[in-house]
Amino acid sequence: MNVLLSVKPKYAEKIVEGKKKYEFRRAIFKKQNIEKVYIYSSSPVSKIVAAFEIKKILKDSPEKIWTLCQKYAGISKKDFFDYFKNSEQAFAIEIGFVDSFKEHIDPFKMDVNFKPPQSFYYLPFAFQQNL
Repeated sequence: MNVLLSVKPKYAEKIVEGKKKYEFRRAIFKKQNIEKVYIYSSSPVSKIVAAFEIKKILKDSPEKIWTLCQKYAGISKKDFFDYFKNSEQAFAIEIGFVDSFKEHIDPFKMDVNFKPPQSFYYLPFAFQQNL
């Protein structure tokens, strides 16, 4: 099972460059068998730019997640806590091997009905075959 994760372009770039080793979320995948995460760099890029393997997923309070991950967060403390405002729990996806695509994938060419995920979604098998 693979997922497509929406990431702001500035953070997608940091993941590809190896400067961001954690991706933070307020909600996480319910399915446990995630093999690969595809990065959809949101507007204005609007392309799938890379994929990565998950090392592990941390779950704790935003304060504890920040303490554990801040060195490789790739995000400012202010932006981190703004994102988790009013949240009691935070998830940090630890990023493993990153496969950066030389040619970014335009999902709209693969599927005219493509809808970018708000956060993430599980990729249908038919879509995965084209990646």
